[in-house]
Amino acid sequence: MSRIGRMPIAVPAGVTVDIAENNHVTVKGPKGTLERTLPAEMEIKLEGSEVVVTRPNDLKKMKSLHGLTRTLINNMVVGVTEGYTKELEVNGVGYRASKSGKVLTLNLGYSHPVEMEDPEGLESKVDGNKIIVSGIDKEKVGQYAAEIRDKRRPEPYKGKGIKYADEVIRRKVGKTGKK
Repeated sequence: MSRIGRMPIAVPAGVTVDIAENNHVTVKGPKGTLERTLPAEMEIKLEGSEVVVTRPNDLKKMKSLHGLTRTLINNMVVGVTEGYTKELEVNGVGYRASKSGKVLTLNLGYSHPVEMEDPEGLESKVDGNKIIVSGIDKEKVGQYAAEIRDKRRPEPYKGKGIKYADEVIRRKVGKTGKK
């Protein structure tokens, strides 16, 4: 049985979970509101201050969806209470990030500065060579952080580029001169 799917989701005080037809789940909390339509086969019940997800049978597809559905609801609950953050680092000589209003400007060694506008519901902050992306939707935070990183991925020789704060870059040895 799905170990993750079986675990009940504790709903903290100040958070309301509404389950409409077609498994349309709305989670309201101190940081905002998230809604999502989850797989219709799963049975989502609110029991007291816990959300319980059960599956109809033991087909492989149902087993897969069981853990996923539970995790998606849990991510929504955590998002409206604590929110999510991703931290990126800009490394390299002359590589800079700056923020004005909702526009993030990246100088990454191209002939032009790269400008990115914060998507709705997300916020990015620049702190020295760090970019911190925060929001309540885990998926959107991760997606926006990945798009920023894609503007100049870290390279293996000098480690220049934009990397996640917890990312380890596998370094390579450069070529050596003739003797």
